[in-house]
Amino acid sequence: MSKYKELSAFFAVLLWVLSVPCSGEQVWRLSPETGWEEISDSPQGKFLLRVSEIKQQIERGDTEEAMRALETLETDFPQFAGPDLSLYIEGEKLYIKNKWSKAAVKYKKCLTDYPDSPLVMAAAERLYSIGAAYMGGQKRPFLKIFHLPAYEEGEKILRDLSDRWGNAPLAYRSLVTIAESQERREKFLDAYQTWAEIADRWPTGESGRIALLRMAQSLHAAYRSPHYDATVLRGAASYFEDYRKRYEASAAELGIDQKLEMIREQQAYKDFFVGLYYERTEQLEAAMMYYRLVADKYPQSRAAQMALQHQTAIEQGKSLLPPKTMRRKVFEAGADFLDHWFGVGYIVDLPTG
Repeated sequence: MSKYKELSAFFAVLLWVLSVPCSGEQVWRLSPETGWEEISDSPQGKFLLRVSEIKQQIERGDTEEAMRALETLETDFPQFAGPDLSLYIEGEKLYIKNKWSKAAVKYKKCLTDYPDSPLVMAAAERLYSIGAAYMGGQKRPFLKIFHLPAYEEGEKILRDLSDRWGNAPLAYRSLVTIAESQERREKFLDAYQTWAEIADRWPTGESGRIALLRMAQSLHAAYRSPHYDATVLRGAASYFEDYRKRYEASAAELGIDQKLEMIREQQAYKDFFVGLYYERTEQLEAAMMYYRLVADKYPQSRAAQMALQHQTAIEQGKSLLPPKTMRRKVFEAGADFLDHWFGVGYIVDLPTG
């Protein structure tokens, strides 16, 4: 077991110990040689216990008490005094003053310059809390007057942690926090990319299951309307089908069949909408092609019923479109111009010839 993993396990135990009333309880750590061993009386055990206590004081809002404890930390534990501890103390003081961006610089330097420091996990967890707060919408001061969103800075902090910690739980939490923030801000394609990264790094178990589901959900949520490219619908359907195959019971509970049916309806209506586009612009051959496509490919859909009605009307020399008014003509002229400008021909696969 690496030093990082041992420290991670040890710090987790410290947090557990401090979460319950303690009056003389023993503190334990996981040793790679002997398993769990009691270290309450060891210098490192006492030092890390004090660091954890100070962290709890800060979280409770006892900032004055925490400041006093930070001031005496180096003198109380001279054997652990050094540049890594100085950096960590500077970071904690800045953190207390809500100068999180500056605190993050100190914590990151502690990680980068002193990877064997016993403070590595404490600094990493502080960085995670700052990154998660920024991704949650916490703003940072700018020019002492403005408070601006810090999503980009938060993502940078968390991605650095995910790169630094490989497949460790902290790396997973960091990427999940990024993906969930992207979903809340409706950046669904970005969220899909992040979930795909999670799925690639943790392909099995509960982590892999959740990542696959969220990839499908993010792609589906990215679909805006029939005015836009439907590629995301095909991708979402593929991932939902994969999820149904791999997690049958969960898929039934989550209603994946219903989601796939909704996607088929959306795909059908997308093609029907293209047919309407051509019928509206009096390109009847192309319109008929898309109406037949909808009826053949999605026979059970509502769009197929509408496509057959329009197809029959065109064959009879009629139209189900409302009569054109001057207002509609002006609107359609503007819509045709915008479609051409934004490349709708590439989106709807215009026929040639």
